[in-house]
Amino acid sequence: MKNFLFLFIAIIFEIIATTALKKSEQFTQLIPSIITLIGYFAAFYFLSFAIRTIPVGFAYAIWSGVGIVLITTIGAIFFKEIPDLPAIIGLTLIIIGVIVINVFSKTTAH
Repeated sequence: MKNFLFLFIAIIFEIIATTALKKSEQFTQLIPSIITLIGYFAAFYFLSFAIRTIPVGFAYAIWSGVGIVLITTIGAIFFKEIPDLPAIIGLTLIIIGVIVINVFSKTTAH
């Protein structure tokens, strides 16, 4: 269970880093650029602990699925990047895919 905590922490750092990346304006803003670099380093650091026992494909499916949905939500709220209907359908399919992997796959770490 501790490895899922590491995965959750990795996702949080990835979300922080990606949000800061948007604010860095192509690394021309110092503070957001530093937050981006530290955030991605921390994200991969904690992901490396998570994949010690969680299969890498499963961990990456959760990492990317949750990250995509949360970054899209942050983009909509803070940057007024409102997803259109095809984007919402795609996000829904990503969520369904992560659920299917988690519930039905025999390769996951339950």
